[in-house]
Amino acid sequence: MPEPSPGTLIDDRYKVLSRLGRGGMADVFLAEDQQLGRKVAVKLLHRRFAEDPGFVERFRREARAAAGLQHPNVVSVYDRGEYDGTYYIAMEYLPGHTLKQLIAEQAPIEPLRAIEITLQILQAARFAHRRGVIHRDLKPHNVMIDDADQAKVTDFGIARAGASDMTETGSIMGTAQYLSPEQAQGHAVSAASDLYAVGVVLYELLTGQVPFDAESAVTIALKHVSEAPVPPSRINSAIPPELEQVVLWALNKDPADRPADAEQLIAALEQVKAGIVSGQIGQRTASMPAVAAAAVGAAGGVAVAGTAASSAPETPPPAQDASVEPAPLPLEDPSTPPERRGLSRRQWAWIAALVLLLVGAGVAAYLLTRPAQDVVPPVVNKQVAVARTLVQNAGFNVNLINQTDTHPAGTVIAQSPLGGVRTDAGSTVTLTVSQGLGNVGVPPVVGLPEAQAKQAIKRAGLKVARVQSEGSSLPAGEVTSTDPGAGVSVPAGSEVTLFVSAGKTAVLVPVPDVTGQAQADARATLKAAGFGVSSTTQASSTIKPGQVISQSPTAGTKVAPRSTVSLVIASASTPTTTNVPDVKGDTAAAASSALTAAGFQVRERSKNVTKSSDDGVVIDQSPAAGSPAAKNSTVTVVVGRYTASTNTTTTTTSTTS
Repeated sequence: MPEPSPGTLIDDRYKVLSRLGRGGMADVFLAEDQQLGRKVAVKLLHRRFAEDPGFVERFRREARAAAGLQHPNVVSVYDRGEYDGTYYIAMEYLPGHTLKQLIAEQAPIEPLRAIEITLQILQAARFAHRRGVIHRDLKPHNVMIDDADQAKVTDFGIARAGASDMTETGSIMGTAQYLSPEQAQGHAVSAASDLYAVGVVLYELLTGQVPFDAESAVTIALKHVSEAPVPPSRINSAIPPELEQVVLWALNKDPADRPADAEQLIAALEQVKAGIVSGQIGQRTASMPAVAAAAVGAAGGVAVAGTAASSAPETPPPAQDASVEPAPLPLEDPSTPPERRGLSRRQWAWIAALVLLLVGAGVAAYLLTRPAQDVVPPVVNKQVAVARTLVQNAGFNVNLINQTDTHPAGTVIAQSPLGGVRTDAGSTVTLTVSQGLGNVGVPPVVGLPEAQAKQAIKRAGLKVARVQSEGSSLPAGEVTSTDPGAGVSVPAGSEVTLFVSAGKTAVLVPVPDVTGQAQADARATLKAAGFGVSSTTQASSTIKPGQVISQSPTAGTKVAPRSTVSLVIASASTPTTTNVPDVKGDTAAAASSALTAAGFQVRERSKNVTKSSDDGVVIDQSPAAGSPAAKNSTVTVVVGRYTASTNTTTTTTSTTS
């Protein structure tokens, strides 16, 4: 496939302007959307991947999932399709530079700024994780940064098509410096894998280097699995101890020892940020048990030695020599007058006063030196991030215990000491946090008959959402893949889609294109073609309610007869208003492009004009320029049509013979 040159039209819509970059999976081009008049980034899949049907199907599914992620810190996916024997994705174009370029030019980054950038990446990850999308290839190369340090993460979900997986021969695809230990070993990935990658990114922001590097990807992967990272403060002494704790927490080898989710890591960074801003950053804390556990290997000897020293008994007094007899007590002389045989009353009074003084001094010393006490806040039934913040703001450390429970995941179900109890400031409050009903791994069912696969999925505590037939080299009726894939950890009760082989010799039929049709018409078209239909709704301000926004499988895809086609139907959204652009004096094409880009429909009317300069130019518009109007409403433009007047001149020719 020749590289698209400037001016090439991809899929009759996207005009290539220039190349933006080259990756291991695709090339990226700057293009102009000829329909909407805006610049987009078009990612064109390399042909070697396009020739792998399994890869392409995963690529389509992940692109579809990524298209549903609309978040300020996620690069939007606009469109996907086929071009010249391969596949493309049209995405939001962001002028600026990658985070990798920023690190190369400016690292090490000042801690507060590094935290701000990392928080934006985590907000994008949190949004995607809550919708079941794992990035799998988070790295500075996939984060765009503008001049105001606003970050946007690209390729969410697309990485699942292979960018950070391992090949069948064990070689690593993608950037090994940011792989989690479980990815490096070829194990299933989860949201915790993304958090590890974010930890690597934060480490690099603060130090200017990644925690593990080597000449070969395999060596780097082994280091991720078996070596402890060099504490970042040894490279950059300006890193506060509390921030270093957070970095090392995210870099734990065992996913269970990392933050429970992006929300927990965000809360930890927000706390460090608040400490830096207030100037209260100081001593290391023990509020992160996972970090403490990770540090045992490096500091265990010191801790043991310290404990032994503190628990050693005091030096005993020297033993008396048994050969030395004690001096005899003096005997009282019976001739001594009674008043001289003991202490006088006056002396006893002084002794009593001295004892009382000593007791009083002891009590005062205790009252002055005992630890200050604070009230433990009640946090049962609160979310763990909120509970942690309340307890720490009250002056206590926090110890978390996770427990499977019927309460929603992340809810505090018990605390010790109880809320309202007074206890020593700086002591530890233990919070028991519900993990919900727990996560389960999607069982491996590829190659099983459909019925057995359904039983295996149900036994694992999951549900079969739907069954999709597709052409495959496997015998008809056997499972070809699942979504989510085998080994992926998902909440109990989640839905799994089964893809079942229709056989090599099965007659496949193309799916009709019903996008843009009314829901009833689309269903009728698909039913008539022999397909099942399912539908979901999605609010839209640009598409008429009841019309089909998208379909899966896409139009033209060949599938087995009686397969189910999923439709996304537009529903009404709260209308928003915007000012109508001024298009008077523009050409009809330019006016239509400007109004469409602003979110309006365009109706064009013609009017005869007497000036040739008004030909093809908008001479009037309704509503008027600057008027507020609902998005997706219609703006009428009046376009001049100049017709030259014709003068007929009669010429008489006389012929002389």
